[in-house]
Amino acid sequence: MTQNEIMAQAEEHVLHTYNRFPISIDRGEGVRIWDSEGKEYLDFMAGIAVYALGYHYPGYDEALKSQIDKVLHTSNLYYHAPLAEAAGKVTTSTGLSRVFFTNSGAEAIEGALKAARKYAWLKDGSNDHEIIAMRSSFHGRSVGALSVTGNTHYQDPFKPLMGGVVFAEYNNLDSVKALMNEKTCAVIMETVQGEGGIYPADPEFIKGVRALCDEHDALLILDEIQCGMGRTGEMWAYQNYGVEPDIVTCAKALGCGVPVGAFVLNEKAAKASLVPGDHGTTYGGNPFVCAAVSKVFDLFEENKITEHVKEITPYFAASLNGLMQKHPCIRAHRGAGLMRGLEFDENHPVGAIINRALEKGLLIISAGNNVLRFVPPLIITEKEIDEAVAILDSCIEE
Repeated sequence: MTQNEIMAQAEEHVLHTYNRFPISIDRGEGVRIWDSEGKEYLDFMAGIAVYALGYHYPGYDEALKSQIDKVLHTSNLYYHAPLAEAAGKVTTSTGLSRVFFTNSGAEAIEGALKAARKYAWLKDGSNDHEIIAMRSSFHGRSVGALSVTGNTHYQDPFKPLMGGVVFAEYNNLDSVKALMNEKTCAVIMETVQGEGGIYPADPEFIKGVRALCDEHDALLILDEIQCGMGRTGEMWAYQNYGVEPDIVTCAKALGCGVPVGAFVLNEKAAKASLVPGDHGTTYGGNPFVCAAVSKVFDLFEENKITEHVKEITPYFAASLNGLMQKHPCIRAHRGAGLMRGLEFDENHPVGAIINRALEKGLLIISAGNNVLRFVPPLIITEKEIDEAVAILDSCIEE
């Protein structure tokens, strides 16, 4: 089929919940992809922070092909080696104790919320506990995840949502203190807010929230679905702050392309929350996705991926700062590691810039209405950064 035929057939049969860009992706290699007509694109969105290792990273495909030749699925009624290996690597890297593998980030959030509710219920048998979430946050589109997403635009058509959720102001510790009480069972927040505009947590804020949770015996849930897996220079963004959550959620780059997520619990949360019969999944943690997770951790370690992120980040940040200094329409540049955003004024809609960049062979996306989001593969080089910045520069000028 031609590219136009592919798009037409998809539009005819696929539920219209996405306004897709007018290209059909055919293949990828490294940090570049090609559409079905052979046009090449530099990829600075990585499948929305999924392809941390880029496309066809040496050793990754081979691990998946090897597992395909063995078994893809067993259900969670049986043990298998990829599960044991992946679980050990996830818990070791997070510093936590137990992991539950899911199919997506939203499912990881659902499991974390259930664990927090069960933890509180076991203490007093009550069902009136509260969860503190953050305004401008985004945790997913399932009902539980929407309930703790601090943006009414996503919530309004689907109300009533899960009850017992109150919202504080991100990076405002006093707003969290004002909501904390004996009914608080958890605080959930992104370590770096993504859809809300690329806002890293202030050190005093995240440490203060950790202390408040300790004081009130509430669980701290950190959502690292987008900002985890080396994107900020540490394997997990919270490791930049010297804090540790009770539960962390992850997905996206966890499998670098296969659909897998997880929520990981410390010993306190694991011992006093979910037990057999409380939670489950048919596909989650099957041999295929666990083989991918296990190999991803091996490749990160063998090829010093987080060290590369730390080395390349200053160059990337300086390049984006240069763009901001050149173009007054850019009001702010913020982020952590290779998760960065450029905020534009209201007269320069980022949608137009994104579409123009697409025409010129650069894939980028937004975070909200006026922020360009950069979540490229973690293997990018200075040369590729220069190429992307040059394209952006011309798009802004035009």
